[in-house]
Amino acid sequence: MRVHDLSPAPRSSKPRRRVGRGIGGKGGKTAGRGTKGQRARNTVAAGFEGGQMPLKQRVPKLKGFNNPFRVEYHAVNLDTLTELDTSKVTPEVLVARGVVRKSDFVKVLARGELSAKVEVHAHAVSKAAEQAIVAAGGSVTIIPLPFRSGRRPVQGNQFANR
Repeated sequence: MRVHDLSPAPRSSKPRRRVGRGIGGKGGKTAGRGTKGQRARNTVAAGFEGGQMPLKQRVPKLKGFNNPFRVEYHAVNLDTLTELDTSKVTPEVLVARGVVRKSDFVKVLARGELSAKVEVHAHAVSKAAEQAIVAAGGSVTIIPLPFRSGRRPVQGNQFANR
């Protein structure tokens, strides 16, 4: 069997109806458009709703909300700290070892076990990770976040005295 031998199954495809070719058969005269009116004259744009605000304009373009004050952390787990095999862990040490990028804020999470005493300096630490570090005899120091892209911090209710 060759490609030129292939054909559709019998009665599986029909040629499209050519309407508007005179009154001598089906689809003549008004060609299935009814009589008169805007749609009979082929002047309606796709999506036109008779002057009503169209659906494509009623529906919002974007969904959700992007918080400009969101701080994204790079997660570092306890098992990663164990693999580093150092007594003091800082973002600089993590960058030097290739765990995080220079611009990342570091958050320590509690996956894994910590057996050695470790002094951790990070931008954020989960409660479970802090408990595990302290239980192993280590200490946790939180590094304050710098304000990125020149934004001032939100403090209290700014609009109270207006």
